[in-house]
Amino acid sequence: MKYRGEETFGHAQEPAIGVLVANLGTPDAPTAPALRRYLKEFLWDPRVIELPRWKWWLVLHLFVLTRRPRQSAKLYRKIWTAEGGPLLLGTERLATLLEQWLRPRLDSPLHVAVGMRYGRPSLGSALDALTARGCRHILLLPLYPQYSATSTASTFDVVAGELTRRRWVPELRTVNGYHDDPAYVAALAASIREVWDRDGEPERLLLSFHGIPLSYFLAGDPYYCQCQKTGRLVAEALGLAEGRYQVTFQSLFGKEVWLQPYTDATVRALGAQGVGSLDVACPGFAVDCLETLEEIDGLNRDIFAASGGGRFRYLPCLNERPDHVAALGELALRNLQGWSVAKAATAARSGERRRRAEAQAARYPLPLTPP
Repeated sequence: MKYRGEETFGHAQEPAIGVLVANLGTPDAPTAPALRRYLKEFLWDPRVIELPRWKWWLVLHLFVLTRRPRQSAKLYRKIWTAEGGPLLLGTERLATLLEQWLRPRLDSPLHVAVGMRYGRPSLGSALDALTARGCRHILLLPLYPQYSATSTASTFDVVAGELTRRRWVPELRTVNGYHDDPAYVAALAASIREVWDRDGEPERLLLSFHGIPLSYFLAGDPYYCQCQKTGRLVAEALGLAEGRYQVTFQSLFGKEVWLQPYTDATVRALGAQGVGSLDVACPGFAVDCLETLEEIDGLNRDIFAASGGGRFRYLPCLNERPDHVAALGELALRNLQGWSVAKAATAARSGERRRRAEAQAARYPLPLTPP
């Protein structure tokens, strides 16, 4: 194997800190070909689908990829903007704000890059961008508050795999999750309370999380428990009695049993019960995306109305809220402990490294070509 080097490295280069903000990903365009590429990468991930590879290859290529891309493209077209997909745009804006929040609070140079687990920009390209700017310490910050092997661990797999092909591996730290982080919970509660104070409280609140197969939970994935804890902490912050809110799970795929109760079934049942007002929030998503804008605010809104329910209100993700940026910033700072050094000391060391390197080169010049 030929390991990748860094041709742009210089001894006077000031070491920097990098934060790699990771998210799930999005297709390049709301078209069937783009969705086919995206879904092929996404659904071939063994962390997402744990079936034997030969069996799943047949199902994926003979059935899923022949039908689902066209269906998904129609859904993406409903939420696509002139600038692109909302998940990528929202993640990039959030990363920019996070960088602006962190830089004044650190003594060392800091750079933030965005990488997607599936699609573009890739996690590898984000690592390239950070190492090109001299980042010798990199914090991997997946925007998944609740840990799951299907999301957080899958992201780590790719980053670790990228580093195995590099000659100079940076020091790496990973945020595994922040499901019970007080600042994150406070931001969620504040975002909900602001709507309620302005427009009134609903009869019921659903906190809908992305689902995973039940078998993954039974095999030891902590995701379900962390979702439940997030829901409980948010409800406590809002002062809700147990009967006023419920944690549910959405975005089912395939015929396997997933975490329950299902969001769509719960919405249908509440509508049939004649619930006059229902709010739905999605605490597991950092920024709005297909699953929130189309599945919740579109499909589930229609389900509630068709079942006899009253007012349906989707409460947006935290997105670019200042308290969200601050929560992620404080989370990053805690994980950057010991990496930030005084700029003056860093600059002095950089100059000394350059002088020593030049002196060494003068005494023992290295051949540019092998003998």
